[in-house]
Amino acid sequence: MMAGVGQPLSVRWQIHLLFVIQLVSMGAMEMSGPFWPVHLRSLSHSDGVFTFASIAVYVGPMLGIMLTSTFWGRLGDRYGHKAMMMRALLGLAITQLALAYANDIWLILMLRFFQGACAGYIAPAQAYGVSIESPAKRAKLFAYLQVSTNVGSLGGALVGGVILDHAAFFWINFSAAILCAACLVSVWILLPVVAPKDRARAAITNATPVGKVSILRSPQIVSLLTILGVLLLGRMVTQSPFSIYVLSIFDVGNWVVGLCYGLLALGFVTSASLWARYFEGRTARDVLGGMCLVIAGCVVVTLLAGFTRSIFVFTAMYFVWGVLLGATTPVLTALVSRAAGDHRQGHVLGLAQSTAQFASIAGIALGGWFSQAAGLSNIYFLVGFVYAMGLVLTVFVRARAGFSARPSEIPGE
Repeated sequence: MMAGVGQPLSVRWQIHLLFVIQLVSMGAMEMSGPFWPVHLRSLSHSDGVFTFASIAVYVGPMLGIMLTSTFWGRLGDRYGHKAMMMRALLGLAITQLALAYANDIWLILMLRFFQGACAGYIAPAQAYGVSIESPAKRAKLFAYLQVSTNVGSLGGALVGGVILDHAAFFWINFSAAILCAACLVSVWILLPVVAPKDRARAAITNATPVGKVSILRSPQIVSLLTILGVLLLGRMVTQSPFSIYVLSIFDVGNWVVGLCYGLLALGFVTSASLWARYFEGRTARDVLGGMCLVIAGCVVVTLLAGFTRSIFVFTAMYFVWGVLLGATTPVLTALVSRAAGDHRQGHVLGLAQSTAQFASIAGIALGGWFSQAAGLSNIYFLVGFVYAMGLVLTVFVRARAGFSARPSEIPGE
């Protein structure tokens, strides 16, 4: 039986507390996010080293998370997801404190990698939320937590800029360490321990063909993770060349670059919960049918963004793109979670996190290579092409008979 089912008000409070903790901790990490190149430039004495470091400082944590999320998730399934949340927040606090005092580029890059490998907070937070939330509300849960991440990212970047305007870069990382430590204490004191599912009982309860198959051998889960990865790859293609593209194509100020970037997140925040409510209670087949329309919309929007030479149209397309993205990751993650047994949520969500990080790294690398090989002005046509491939894949997956089951018939529900 799910913890807290008989106490809905308590569960609501716990979910809201998860939201706040994730907002603060992710905001703390994003305080330094936009400003690492500025700091690394002051420490480097070679353009080559600076170029490498300015990429590696972002890819390093992604690589660390990609390599370890599944491992931490399986430990969470065995020992409890609250313990994994605390472990992640402790890792963030320690590495941020070490980064505050690090003045060597190579030490910084090593610490950033270990930060990803030792931390990875989002997956255990999602798994903990799943363990206390009603199965029918998983899409809402993932949307809610991703809204928290996006709001935290926007707020963190703003606070980090204010700190850097008035103090040294040291204080950004030091403040982030304090905030992560405060989140650790909050999890420890305020969130109850939810005992892991008993494996023997879960094996009987979920005695279905899919439940007996390992996660990586489940066609449903692999297909959904592939779709999720392709869509995230398409989203990240423009991550590196975005600011240069906007400045060179539209000849605008830096504040417009920030506005466009922020509108993508604003669109996501505005729509994610609405999309989750729309898809709630639908069969996986119906969800994937709706996802085909959403992805087709992403194709149209990104192609229009690539064709237009009007900053007003481009800005509007970025907001619409964000609105459409609000229907992708949370809803697909909910389907992935639903396709796994309740006793394997940490494992499958850790795997989803690893997939997301791998796709993000691949998208950043592909975008950087393509902008050099085919020209920066064509970058959004590549994004449209990637989304088109994702659309074809989603149509194919939806056509498979295995996705015709109702939500109540899917293992883990």
